[in-house]
Amino acid sequence: MRYSSDKTIMSVNNNMNVLGNTRDEEGQLMLPGGRVGFLLMHGLGGTPVELRFVAQGLNRAGYTVLCPLMAGHGGSDLLLSTTRWKDWVASAESALERLRQSCDHVIIGGLSAGSIVALHVAAKRQEDVAGLVLYSPTFWPNGWAIPWYFHAFKLIKTKWFANLISLKERAPYGIKDDRIRRFVLESLQSGGRPLEDIFGRRGGTVFEFQQMTAAARKLLKGISKPAFVCHARQDDQSNLSNAMLLQHDLRGPVETLVLDDSYHMITLDRQRALVVDRTLAYAERLDLEAQTAKPVASQQQGAGTLNLVAKPGGQ
Repeated sequence: MRYSSDKTIMSVNNNMNVLGNTRDEEGQLMLPGGRVGFLLMHGLGGTPVELRFVAQGLNRAGYTVLCPLMAGHGGSDLLLSTTRWKDWVASAESALERLRQSCDHVIIGGLSAGSIVALHVAAKRQEDVAGLVLYSPTFWPNGWAIPWYFHAFKLIKTKWFANLISLKERAPYGIKDDRIRRFVLESLQSGGRPLEDIFGRRGGTVFEFQQMTAAARKLLKGISKPAFVCHARQDDQSNLSNAMLLQHDLRGPVETLVLDDSYHMITLDRQRALVVDRTLAYAERLDLEAQTAKPVASQQQGAGTLNLVAKPGGQ
């Protein structure tokens, strides 16, 4: 999902903005803090702006936070279509190298497709990753707002053919709160671009995403790091089954928070503050200063699962 405007559009508690202009000349969001860091990856077609609220919340608690801009992102959909999924993963690996220079321990994660990128890095660099935070993980768009014909895209086997197809996202654009959605859409359209252009996706980009998620599924059983998964039950783009897949296949302990008053963009939507609070609680339980992750749930055959359900108003 594309949230790339730098215009400050909404203020919330503690002077933190849902969107705002805090990116550097490289398009990344870097918030210096302590020796424990978070590396957070944005979604497909998006930018670090969509993670700004969470990043600020973590930083205020003393963590260093880096949200890099993935290869091909931050510009036109044509530019994005020239990249491959391995370029996106390479962007995350490069960011991990930079963060490791100032942090002894790094928790890696992301939003939507960004969480899949994080899984690839975690599988490849487990010695450099202390834990995982996966927001609205998406192995395939199968939420209630996804058109039925979108599923036919899985039949396409080559990128050149996929590029003949254009796919478009539709309302509610991942945001349940009407006010936040209105402000976001007004900000995105402030440059004169129509919604059809902003939320359009070339088939080649979706094909690369499909290849990336297929490769990630093969890696899950080899990832033993503790994970925190946060997903909305009413997710309009990514069904809760995506989170359940991680519960089933990840080898390490998995803590899952199910939100009851948000859609896909949980880092922007109504329960964004709860997302920050539970992420901080998860990080504290890892006890990184002792360099030994504490179990977040009861163990069973080397892995545990803790299910939490957040009710509306529990922000």
